[in-house]
Amino acid sequence: MGALSQLQKAGFYYLVLSIFVFFSSTGCKSPGQSVVTMGVINAHIWTGDPDQPWAEAMAVQGEEILQVGTTAEIKKLFGDSTKVIDAGGKMITPGFNDAHIHFIDGGFGLSSVQLRDATTKDEFIRRISNFAKTIPAGNWIIAGDWDHTLWVGELPKASWIDSATLNHPVFVQRLDGHMGLANTAAMKISNISASTKDVDGGTITREPNGMPAGIFKDNAMALIYKNITEPSDDLKDRALNAAMDYVAEKGVTSIQNMGTWGDLEVFKRAHQNKTLKTRVYAAVPLSTWKQLAEEVDKNGRGDNYLKIGGLKGFVDGSLGSHTAAFQKAFSDTPADSGFMVTTTEKLYSSISSADKAGLQLLIHSIGDKAIRELLDIFERVEKENGKKDRRFRIEHFQHIAPVDFPRIAKLNLVASVQPYHAIDDGRWAENYIGPERIKTTYAFKSLLDNKAVLAFGSDWFVAPPAPLEGIYAAVTRRTIDDKTPEGWVPEQKITVEQALKAYTSGAAYASFDEDKKGTLKKGKLADFVILDDDITKISPEKIRDVKVITTVVGGKITYQRAGN
Repeated sequence: MGALSQLQKAGFYYLVLSIFVFFSSTGCKSPGQSVVTMGVINAHIWTGDPDQPWAEAMAVQGEEILQVGTTAEIKKLFGDSTKVIDAGGKMITPGFNDAHIHFIDGGFGLSSVQLRDATTKDEFIRRISNFAKTIPAGNWIIAGDWDHTLWVGELPKASWIDSATLNHPVFVQRLDGHMGLANTAAMKISNISASTKDVDGGTITREPNGMPAGIFKDNAMALIYKNITEPSDDLKDRALNAAMDYVAEKGVTSIQNMGTWGDLEVFKRAHQNKTLKTRVYAAVPLSTWKQLAEEVDKNGRGDNYLKIGGLKGFVDGSLGSHTAAFQKAFSDTPADSGFMVTTTEKLYSSISSADKAGLQLLIHSIGDKAIRELLDIFERVEKENGKKDRRFRIEHFQHIAPVDFPRIAKLNLVASVQPYHAIDDGRWAENYIGPERIKTTYAFKSLLDNKAVLAFGSDWFVAPPAPLEGIYAAVTRRTIDDKTPEGWVPEQKITVEQALKAYTSGAAYASFDEDKKGTLKKGKLADFVILDDDITKISPEKIRDVKVITTVVGGKITYQRAGN
């Protein structure tokens, strides 16, 4: 090819100059560089990444982190359109992941009668009476989350509230969700009478004449629940939106929902409408494992916003309801040691079949007898189905017999535990199970020492969906009445960093999401939280007072504290 003419050379140089001016004016460093959509500078970032534990700044491209480093390094990547957040030295952590939550129920509870802090019988009755006056006749009154230990332990009765709720069926649950109070109207709708028998894995409290007194425990609760009017799709969507707004204020960016197929439909609808702003791992009942296997086979496990693949099952009930299964009797009721809500053979059959189908098992187990039986089943299933990365989860894992701790590492167990329960139940647990058994109850340090992967959650509606309160609980173990300033069973305290990991990388691992969540590093989802104080430096007792300033999910702000 011949030499270029002077005119051609001039045109070529003009083209090169134009390209240079264009990329300089748009803030791009080269034609191939991606646009930084969000940048965070002047921060104190706890990344959770052991290779780079702390950083000053982050660059975000779309939903993912592009780079983590110093403020000077990251600022070089910004363009004119980059949204810049100057953190002013504030602490940033990965977004909190609540590994055990009842999300839709929690959303409904926000708008229902509030009974959790009712400290007397009269206050309990008054709140239900006042709430009944605010809703149309015929509407069910549900949720509530009462705690009878606040009024010296007497269980409520239908007779307490019947006169105030003549026009409303009522079924308000105890805060642990393992028993509820029905009024006479609700029992009539449910055809409950003196001839109604107890059900396997559940009990009904009765008056001396045999008539149900209003309390239904564990499986017996289904006798009432099946008759509660199903809320409309609109009300369910409102509950989800209320829940998402509420947890965003607490710094929660991901949740792992212990729910139903109905819950999953609510999440799907929000996802399709592009209104889902909290990432969801949605577990469904263990008894429906075939349906889940078919759903996964047909449509896959989901995406970064909505994922399936987990099955929630039950071994026993709860400590507060005296329905947790123990090897020895409760200290305060020597004739009672709790019970199993699912038979061992039925549990084994479902777990084995679901495991063969490649589904994850998330099994509620609280008493030491229930935990031992579940460990036996897990060991049997692993032996029969072969080794694989199955990540068996024990939900709650509360009261462990010391001899069973060494079994944890062999099974690579995920301990899905809720630290707020420790400082709540710690007010009365010793009365229920005695001084010896409490030594290995809510045993977070012993779980870590025995190689469990710790994944923290709230169990909301049962406890507040507030990770900072959970971290406070795990680190201080000071009961909520502040009567144990040195901590309840203090030898089970863990460090702030261990608690942070349990709410971030540990929770991500629990749902097979450690490649995309749980730490702040290149390629991970841009889910993070800005706090108004550094919880690794302040006194542990002050952690519960720290506030979330900003919550970011996928590079988008989902919560901004007023005035910041």
